[in-house]
Amino acid sequence: MSDSTRHNVEVLVVDDDHELSDTLREFLTAEGYVVGTANSASAALDFHSNHPEVAVALLDVVMPSGNGIELMEQLHQRNPDLPIVIMTGFATIETAVDAIKRGAEDYLTKPFDRDAVRKKVGRLMEVHRLRQRVAQLEADLGHSGDPFRELIFVSSSMQRVVERARTVAPTDAAVLIVGETGTGKERLARAIHRASRRASAEFVPVNCGALPRDLIESELFGVRRGAYTGAYTDAPGVFRTANKGSVFLDEIGEMPKDAQVKLLRVLQDKEVRPVGSAQTTRVDTRIIAATNRTLQELRSNVLREDLYFRLATVVIEVPPLRTRREDILVLSQWFVAQLAEKYGRHVTLSRSALECLLTHSFPGNVRELENLLESVCALSSDDPQTITEKELRLVLAQTSSSPRENVPLALDDMEKMAIERAVRLCSGNRTKAAALLGISRDTLYRKIRELKADGETL
Repeated sequence: MSDSTRHNVEVLVVDDDHELSDTLREFLTAEGYVVGTANSASAALDFHSNHPEVAVALLDVVMPSGNGIELMEQLHQRNPDLPIVIMTGFATIETAVDAIKRGAEDYLTKPFDRDAVRKKVGRLMEVHRLRQRVAQLEADLGHSGDPFRELIFVSSSMQRVVERARTVAPTDAAVLIVGETGTGKERLARAIHRASRRASAEFVPVNCGALPRDLIESELFGVRRGAYTGAYTDAPGVFRTANKGSVFLDEIGEMPKDAQVKLLRVLQDKEVRPVGSAQTTRVDTRIIAATNRTLQELRSNVLREDLYFRLATVVIEVPPLRTRREDILVLSQWFVAQLAEKYGRHVTLSRSALECLLTHSFPGNVRELENLLESVCALSSDDPQTITEKELRLVLAQTSSSPRENVPLALDDMEKMAIERAVRLCSGNRTKAAALLGISRDTLYRKIRELKADGETL
């Protein structure tokens, strides 16, 4: 059995064939990994006791002293997240399927193809390092007062975004955040506020596209009681509520032109006059605005030019998720960790699920990724739960907002998923579930019987 006293062991190779395990150790060492070997199941368990930091294990299926699949289950009792690759000289689909069903991430057949070993170990090590990054982010959140630690990313493009935001945060400069829907613009705006001298005062978000046109002025600047029908009490409005703090004007491009004139006056004069009042009130608020439109759109025909220059003192552009795919993996692991805590069970992502996420374009960006994983978890009660590629594609087929996404899906799978969701939403009441689905109760019962006849559980 080989050991490493200077560095944490990353890969453990377990095979009773000394020559083969030494060959694998030499190859993986040349690839840059710290490798340990063991030649029996008992030696592997002893090795793991001394090196619990092992990130990936390669286990032979048949050994004189023990079964590789049983060894896998023993290792998983110690560390449920340890990725394990089963090695077998008996290249049958049954062996591979059984190993994966019982917790293996993948399998290799002997004799080994070096490219296959390189790719499989490399992918699993990437997942391991991302999980370490998530754990570090969680630790940072618990021990750091830096608001920007709450932004989950590893990409260089997001690093530049955060550096720019961190630089402007201590100032009172107006900030315009540009990015597609779901990229996390409000989250970034909140971090800027919490990193500013205004952090102890209010951060007040306003969705400019959701404000009723005839109530925009009173919502923003306040109203005196009796100013119009329905104004039964004085209301301070957004700017007075956020005095000494920050106002976040989300989707600023949706604000009507006449309201833009009034907003500009407040920004220039630093005072507001509530609807129905003859008196003005001084306000000290920082403006952070956001839009899913391009800067060219804003300047050409959406915002008044003078208002644009007031809002765009500093422009921060948040890149879409599809252009920073390394963040998909770390965000996925982060969301899964949060969902595991929310649902009170152990949740992991299979390797094929991670690869599925990497190939999806995510038109809804980070918000779509979070909702996708939440949907899969909500539709399962398994403990532990391993999110699979099939489960992701089932939900993607129902929720994808991109008509360009062609997710192959059997009609029966869609029907089964719709029935499961309806029954769950109705707390098991099948009469209500039938009404929700728009079918008769008899039809629902018949479909459930058919699913059970096919071996499905419902």
